[in-house]
Amino acid sequence: MSTAIVRPMRAGDAAAVLAIYQAGLDGGDASFETTAPTWTVFDTAKLPAHRLVAADATGTVRGWVAVTAVSARPVYAGVVEHSIYVDPSARGHGVGRALLQALIASTERAGIWTIQSGIFPENTASLALHTACGFRTVGVRERLGRHAAYDHRWRDVVLIERRSPHL
Repeated sequence: MSTAIVRPMRAGDAAAVLAIYQAGLDGGDASFETTAPTWTVFDTAKLPAHRLVAADATGTVRGWVAVTAVSARPVYAGVVEHSIYVDPSARGHGVGRALLQALIASTERAGIWTIQSGIFPENTASLALHTACGFRTVGVRERLGRHAAYDHRWRDVVLIERRSPHL
C-alpha cells in the first residue's frame, strides 16, 4: 500500500476498526487489553473530532487512530491520549505515519497541545514510528500492570508525548 487515504472514521467502519484492533491485541504488544470493546463502548470513549482511518485504493480500512481526553478538568483540555492500530498486512507501508501525521494536523487545528500514549518497550516499530513523527520519550513506567496475555507477568510501559510547537 503505497498511498494511504486518510479520512474521518465513520460508524460503517466499525467492523474493520474493531477487527484491526483485535489483531493488534492478539499480537500481545499493543495493550494490556485482550479483547476489543464493542462499537458502542469504543464510540463513546473516543473523541469524535479526532478519529481517523487509513484506507487503500479499494476503500478497505487498513488502520485507525483515535484519541480520548486524559481528564475532564479544564486545565487538561489540550491533552489527549491516542491509540493507533495498523492491520498486520499493511504494516511497514506508511499507514501508521499517514495516520499520525493526520492526527497531529487535526489536533493542532483544535488547539490540543499534548498528544500522549503508553507503548510497551517491546513494540519497537511503534516507538520508532512515533519518534519519527516528533514524539519523545518522557520516561518508563516500570511494572505498570500485569498482562493477562502473558501469564499475568508485569509489563513496563514507555510514556511518550508530542508537544505542539505552536501552542
